[in-house]
Amino acid sequence: MSDNPPQGRFAAVVQRLHALHPRLIDLSLGRLQALLAKLDHPERRLPPVVHVAGTNGKGSTCAFLRAIGEAAGGRVHVFTSPHLVRFNERIRLAGRIVDDDTLAAALDEAEQANAGAPITVFELLTAAAFVLFARVPAGLVVLEVGLGGRHDATNVIPVPAAAAITSISFDHRDFLGDTLAAIAGEKAGVMKPGGVVVTGLQQAAVRDVLRAEAARVGARLLERGRDWTIMPTETGLAYADDAGRIDLPPPALPGPHQIDNAGIAVAAARAGLHLSADAIASGLAAAVWPARLQRLHGRLAAGLPAGWELWLDGGHNPGAGLALAAHLAADERPTHLIVGMKAGKDSADFLRPLLPRALSVRAVAEPGQHLAMPVADIIAASGGAALPGPTVAAALAAIAATGRPARVLICGSLYLAGEVLKADGTEIV
Repeated sequence: MSDNPPQGRFAAVVQRLHALHPRLIDLSLGRLQALLAKLDHPERRLPPVVHVAGTNGKGSTCAFLRAIGEAAGGRVHVFTSPHLVRFNERIRLAGRIVDDDTLAAALDEAEQANAGAPITVFELLTAAAFVLFARVPAGLVVLEVGLGGRHDATNVIPVPAAAAITSISFDHRDFLGDTLAAIAGEKAGVMKPGGVVVTGLQQAAVRDVLRAEAARVGARLLERGRDWTIMPTETGLAYADDAGRIDLPPPALPGPHQIDNAGIAVAAARAGLHLSADAIASGLAAAVWPARLQRLHGRLAAGLPAGWELWLDGGHNPGAGLALAAHLAADERPTHLIVGMKAGKDSADFLRPLLPRALSVRAVAEPGQHLAMPVADIIAASGGAALPGPTVAAALAAIAATGRPARVLICGSLYLAGEVLKADGTEIV
């Protein structure tokens, strides 16, 4: 995704690109392939790549893969989207978020090579990332799909070391289709002949599509439950595949849904990268991914009374709502929800599983939140159960005045999450 507008130094670049190609999202490979040819095909000169597609869990799986790669002693490039606070977050170069000068130079190089041809912001950024990844030595590239898979800009790469497809559910129906089978077909487009593809638990309609596409293109599909398993134990996780069983620590990212994401990362690390059990274990325990059930400890959290906890999650679609509800069900502490969403999202289906788990729900729209859904629309989607925030600060003050210590979860939008991280003073490194 690329629709969280950058501020400051990179805003002018984005404005120029919008003038060349006004459509923000235009799924196609041709424009980027033409540009990469002018740049001497950096996508063909990358370190081993793990290409990650799916609806929910892509970012978390990328975080596990990055941590595993670094635990194995290598440097890791990472390409993700959208950013939360700074545009630079989208490119992690050899383990560090790319600095302004390096990113600006790569964008300039790609823009000059493009020579005024129509291109989207995401396509140009992808080209800049490939230029940097091909130029700076590393042992691994973790490459997250922006939207869909088949026609996403990242899918110009040759056969990766492994592809991963995380949980698929409804999202971006205007681009990917109105059925799970149609959406799965777009995600399955990352499969390539002779490649290894790992997937976790999927609904039957999705699983059938993935199996059919793998057979059609000649890819080796490794499914959870059929080709590999992962289960919680008293001390962590037990993973098993054809190569044997390994005992692992609990994943650093909280929530029962992270077991599936961790398993996908482990399966890709073993089948595609052949990394050791020790590196895998160390990586799972060290992974960090902001705004995914992240506990906050900064300015906003300090404003709550003693004994309260403040958490943040960027989940925003029906599948994410189910995952968050499962997390709340597994931890029965009283929880208040603060919900802000992006306009056009399926807010009713996101909220439906969460409402029974919440002491209260407050709808918010932060002043700086990109394309924020109006508070009244969120209240309507909740069936009138939500109260107006109308801002995070006001909602927190009202919740804190309600009585005994509890947990507060802010959720519903990655764009809201970015505003919350800024207000809390939590830095992304």
